[in-house]
Amino acid sequence: MAEDTNIILTADEPTLGQIELAPQVLEIIAGIAATDVDGVASMRGSFANSVNELFGRKEHGKGVKLVLNDDELDVDIYVYLDYGSAVPKVAMAIQENVKERLLFMTDLKVRQVNVHVEGVIPEKADAGVDPNHLFDDETKENGEVK
Repeated sequence: MAEDTNIILTADEPTLGQIELAPQVLEIIAGIAATDVDGVASMRGSFANSVNELFGRKEHGKGVKLVLNDDELDVDIYVYLDYGSAVPKVAMAIQENVKERLLFMTDLKVRQVNVHVEGVIPEKADAGVDPNHLFDDETKENGEVK
């Protein structure tokens, strides 16, 4: 999580006032940018994130840590990948997507994006249950149920 102080954006041209961003805004931008990459199953979250999601509140900033050093951002992204994804390819896509989105949306320079792969999520096995034919697994002989 980013530090508690707001980040002040500077402009090259004269402005009408000061622009401040809460660190959570940057975390959300980076989190959405990371989850938009194919192969990302989910972001690492805390127990509180999991409880909030149970009640329908999506936490887009989870799994993101930011540090601002001399007007440059260091971003750490903690992800779980889909099984079968090419880890280097997905990690590089996350780095590029996060860097581009933060630069485009905030004009902040991103010094580095560190991707931490926390695990791999296997595909869910299809149960193969047809709700219209729940009891069809009984053995039938000549159309009659035994």
